[in-house]
Amino acid sequence: MAKPIKTTLKLQIKAGEATPAPPIGPALGQHGVNIGAFVAQFNEATKDMRGDVIPAEITIYEDRSFDFKLKTPPASALLKKAAGLEKASAEPGRKAVGRVTREDLRAIAEKKMVDLNANDVESAMKIIAGTAKNMGIEIID
Repeated sequence: MAKPIKTTLKLQIKAGEATPAPPIGPALGQHGVNIGAFVAQFNEATKDMRGDVIPAEITIYEDRSFDFKLKTPPASALLKKAAGLEKASAEPGRKAVGRVTREDLRAIAEKKMVDLNANDVESAMKIIAGTAKNMGIEIID
């Protein structure tokens, strides 16, 4: 029989760098979860993805146990990494801050495919291109 679920949390945490400090500690602590156990399991699961921000969906059960699912990094984080940027444009549409190639766009779309509402890579690329445009990142051929 399935355990009764108390709540579900969504956190974005740097891969392999989870600590009990905020925002993780307080978010889990208020539900009585063993923070150290989560930090250890998350860091172990993401040690090969260092440098990326990984969204985690954490299901907390009534008995204070937990499960978590890792998602793919946000499109904005992947685009910043591909364009070599620290942050996006403060004035997207007017001021471009970086560039990515069509190949970069395709690679990001393929990586994000499982989390996107798209039927094929072409439509996934359009979604990622829209995100790039909103960040002030140009797409070059």
